[in-house]
Amino acid sequence: MGVRSELEANFDFDLVDEFLDHYAMMVESMEIMILDLSKPNVYERSVNELFRVFHNIKSASGFLKIVPMTKLSAFVENELEDLRAMDKPVSDETINWLLSVSDMYAQWQEDLKLDNELSKIKYSLLKIPDLEK
Repeated sequence: MGVRSELEANFDFDLVDEFLDHYAMMVESMEIMILDLSKPNVYERSVNELFRVFHNIKSASGFLKIVPMTKLSAFVENELEDLRAMDKPVSDETINWLLSVSDMYAQWQEDLKLDNELSKIKYSLLKIPDLEK
């Protein structure tokens, strides 16, 4: 049984469908927000929006008991909290790390769509980049 079948067996279909719709929108918006972290004029808005996206995914996946997604979202949310405090564009290393994180969420979106088990979190995502430029 894949992750989508498991969700539909344990939760109301409408709730699962709503999560999948919102999740898809959030995953689609991640990359542009991440790339905008290098632009001083939109940095603050982008980092705050990105923080909100990961916070929402953490909350929703926690409610639906999607443990790997909840854990990675909490991990990234903590790093974004540090970036919010910096209030300046981030390093290329940080942007590349966040793009890799975004790729993980896109892979999970595909896993959900195909009703596969969730792909394992890549170990490299757990290595926090140097947040300073």
